[in-house]
Amino acid sequence: MMYQIRDLHLSLPDMTRKPILGHAPQMNILKGLSFDIPKGAVLGIVGGSGSGKSTLGRAMVRLLEPTAGQIMFDGKDISHASEDELRPLRKRFQMIFQDPMSSLNPRRRVGGIIAGPLRLHGVDVSGKVDEALEMVGLPRHFATRYPHELSGGQRQRVGIARAIALRPDFILADEIVSGLDVSSQAQVLNLLEELVRDLGLTLAFISHDLSVIRRLCSRVIVLRNGEIVEATETVKLFDTPQADYTKELLQAIPLPDPGQTWT
Repeated sequence: MMYQIRDLHLSLPDMTRKPILGHAPQMNILKGLSFDIPKGAVLGIVGGSGSGKSTLGRAMVRLLEPTAGQIMFDGKDISHASEDELRPLRKRFQMIFQDPMSSLNPRRRVGGIIAGPLRLHGVDVSGKVDEALEMVGLPRHFATRYPHELSGGQRQRVGIARAIALRPDFILADEIVSGLDVSSQAQVLNLLEELVRDLGLTLAFISHDLSVIRRLCSRVIVLRNGEIVEATETVKLFDTPQADYTKELLQAIPLPDPGQTWT
């Protein structure tokens, strides 16, 4: 297994409530999640706003430390690993963020953005930037451009190039097509499919949109209020959804035929 999540809990300070004795009250975000991600799988993590899906993603790549439970990455427990212990593993799991404009340094050229993680991990940069750009369908001369000179779809491709430059085993993609137009969405999803196939990646794809999950993922977990309400193969989810909340998400998908239903 690439990931084994067991009884995962995560609490964060609740800034909407008054501190008690100088301490912010805690808000339970993730409430006992358990699931596996096999190597080579493409898992969809879906849920509405506030369901905990992005918090789960950040915990999986240890941008957040869980309150309790276990995160096993390729057989190693990283639940409470120190930053020194995580450093050699970080190049094996990478994250693509939702908003490339805020996750790409506006003062750095594209080439420097992609080369940054390589240098951080002591990897020879020679040829790697051009290779990463080509793999995401961008010309080499884009290395000299700044993020603001690119379209939204091109910026997201730069974010993908930065993630794959280290040749990771696992990538977490957090709502990466939600801000793109339909044409750019399709192109980015096609690109992810190609990269999963060509690089042998394991992918977790976070989205609020089940139609996107259906297009890309073989399995899906549905989150609501920090809990898993359904976990199954994507085909089964659309054919025979079990949870009422899943049915609500399916009914929210726009359909070309007003008389058509998913269930």
